[in-house]
Amino acid sequence: MLVSGVEGVTYGELGEIQLSNGELRRCKVLEVDGSNVLVQLFESSAGINLAESKVRFLGHSQMLGVSLDMLGRVFDGLGNPIDNGPDILPDKKLDVNGLPMNPAARQYPSEFIQTGISSIDGLNTLVRGQKLPIFSGSGLPHASLAAQIARQAKVLGSDSAFAVVFAAIGITFEEADFFISDFRRTGAIDRTVLFMNLANDPAIERISTPRVALTAAEYLAFEKDMHVLVILTDITNYAEALREVSAARKEVPGRRGYPGYLYTDLATIYERAGRRLDSKGSITMIPILTMPEDDKTHPIPDLTGYITEGQIILSRELYRKNIQPPIDVLPSLSRLKDKGIGVGKTREDHANTMNQLFASYARGKEAKELMTILGEAALSEVDLLYAQFADEFEKRYVNQGYDENRSIEQTLDLGWELLTILPRSELKRIDPKYIDKYLPEAKQES
Repeated sequence: MLVSGVEGVTYGELGEIQLSNGELRRCKVLEVDGSNVLVQLFESSAGINLAESKVRFLGHSQMLGVSLDMLGRVFDGLGNPIDNGPDILPDKKLDVNGLPMNPAARQYPSEFIQTGISSIDGLNTLVRGQKLPIFSGSGLPHASLAAQIARQAKVLGSDSAFAVVFAAIGITFEEADFFISDFRRTGAIDRTVLFMNLANDPAIERISTPRVALTAAEYLAFEKDMHVLVILTDITNYAEALREVSAARKEVPGRRGYPGYLYTDLATIYERAGRRLDSKGSITMIPILTMPEDDKTHPIPDLTGYITEGQIILSRELYRKNIQPPIDVLPSLSRLKDKGIGVGKTREDHANTMNQLFASYARGKEAKELMTILGEAALSEVDLLYAQFADEFEKRYVNQGYDENRSIEQTLDLGWELLTILPRSELKRIDPKYIDKYLPEAKQES
């Protein structure tokens, strides 16, 4: 809506439209042009009589009242309770846009977070304070994976409280119901703050949802010294809303119609994760996005990959083989994995076995491709063993379902068990002392 005859209003400021019957509807300033202001409504514009309505601007951008009472509660995308519970009595009110973290005040991520999922813990390790996105595709089970991580994640060997802030952006009612009921069923709700923005909510609320969630996370992490895991799903819906608002403002579109500032805008969200030198708390972030047409070069996954420290990629091929979760470990990457593993964090053999499993699985996949083209007879005995290893690796290591919570020891032991398929002479990436110590005894002689 266009409001004229306005003075002293700033970009991003909140306003209230008062209808003739006394009803209030909220809006946010998108553009200021002299005395004319373009505002985006948070609710519907139906029933507004332009001649008899008044607009009042509030003099501040969106604020969120925060308190420890938020844990265990469900809110809408603007931070209003939607679980039939009482309103939150806030300790303080914070601007949802947050404050940028000074790079010199950042502490380097170095502590292992156990998700209970072998293909993440063993091969693409999540580290406290890291930003590790999940790249999914339409119809792939990223919702089940997100719920599993939220339920199982924990920092080993730490006495600090662990909390999850879960923000669902532009999801269907069915998905929202799945998350809420799953968290309540497993008791994970007690340490979780949920923000639910549904697909039929306004675009402007969708843009606010991740910022509201991160404001709650910053309060828990940096004022209450908690380890906070923030899960944002689905960033693609967020970017679509940004494109919608950008088109309303008649901005020059960038690649595929998204605004030219998409990179900067995503960075203002992702860069709020991390650890501070003056705080025991931390924010670790897992943004989830569905790649349109499974295209990794699409602007949203492409720019996300530049800002974050790696990516976990879900594979449609593995999903068709009924491997759950269908994590494709070869193109997946955690750039900080080396910082969170080893003695005192996971186990001394972790780095060696991780490299060996990666290399063996890659060679096994190549052997299977050759087998498809040339037939089984064309493969050497060792190549046949690698092909067998690749099949077993997918069936037993990657495939674990959404209810199995594996400790890091179980994951590492399973890796050693799978390596017994190969001759000892092929374990070239592992220090012999670890082979003697950890390889199951039946295989020691070969």
